[in-house]
Amino acid sequence: MTAATGAVLPGPREPVELRTFAVPEPATGDLVVRVSYGGICGTDLHLQDGHLAIPTPLVLGHEGLGIVHQLGAGVTHDAAGRPLRPGDRVMWASSISCGECRACRVHREPTLCVNRQTCGVNRPVSVEPAISGSWAEYIYLRAGTTVVVLPEATDSLAAMAFACAGPTVMHALERRPVSAGETVVVQGSGPVGLAAAAVAQLSGAASVTILGGPANRLELARRCGIGDHHLDVIEPGDRTRVFESAMELTAGGAGADLVIECAGVPEAVTEGIRLVRRGGDYLVIGQYTDSGDTVFNPHQIVYRQLRILGSWAFTGAHLMSYIDLLPALSERFDLARLVTAFPLAEVKQAMRCVKNGSHLKVVLDAR
Repeated sequence: MTAATGAVLPGPREPVELRTFAVPEPATGDLVVRVSYGGICGTDLHLQDGHLAIPTPLVLGHEGLGIVHQLGAGVTHDAAGRPLRPGDRVMWASSISCGECRACRVHREPTLCVNRQTCGVNRPVSVEPAISGSWAEYIYLRAGTTVVVLPEATDSLAAMAFACAGPTVMHALERRPVSAGETVVVQGSGPVGLAAAAVAQLSGAASVTILGGPANRLELARRCGIGDHHLDVIEPGDRTRVFESAMELTAGGAGADLVIECAGVPEAVTEGIRLVRRGGDYLVIGQYTDSGDTVFNPHQIVYRQLRILGSWAFTGAHLMSYIDLLPALSERFDLARLVTAFPLAEVKQAMRCVKNGSHLKVVLDAR
């Protein structure tokens, strides 16, 4: 039987460790993928910090790209209806909703499924198959997983740039689309923030301002063509002046038509609401884990008649939308330049680089 190395989170606030697992034969409807790249998402760091209650130990990693290793009986096509064979390069959605709970059946919101099973989040090694996260040499994908064959021309590292962020943004901008000619402000310059800025630009936004940091991330975004304006809110300085600069970049200095929060910092919400024009929209994506409370004046919501929306995670359909958009994203933006690959064995160093912000998008090379 094939063996696979995987990076395991033993418990909250514990360092990851490498363990070896047996790779089982896929059952009917399942498949096994030889992982090429497993992405490190900010959520993974939050999970390690104990910001979400998850079963441990588990193999981390909810975003990935790899080569089909073995198909279970009955698995013949990908989610788009294309033939699926061993050797095909694929990406997969991280979650499977139950289809039975009230969120799934009544509200038609599978991202809110109370029984949602997510790779690298709530599939512990104590439940077979143990290799259910992408920080491993192989991943076992259960029946119901959305698996998509990548176009031959798509660069693997470019696809990994927004492997989780891209589908997350596709879901969010489905809830509140960007219209041509709108002024957009994005809070956050991590993968989600840059994905939001890039999709806003492709959607025809007249101006996209990114508020983020550290400076190296903003410079990398600038070199890759993502965002029209880049303002540093991390380096010491006059935050009031940064806020004023952001307002000056909006139409008539009246605020943005749409502000998208992708920072994951509660205090960003307090500031972001003030950046929206009267009658505008505030779209919150970044508060994926509980990082605490914030304080804002509700009068500002009423007085300026704001609409505030939240968007949680994504479905397989949003992954497919992201992959469909990849050719246009790759043509306009240098996505592969955003990505740094570390060997799987160097997972601890890779996580430190994500935590300190020295690298924008980090992936683990499991090949």
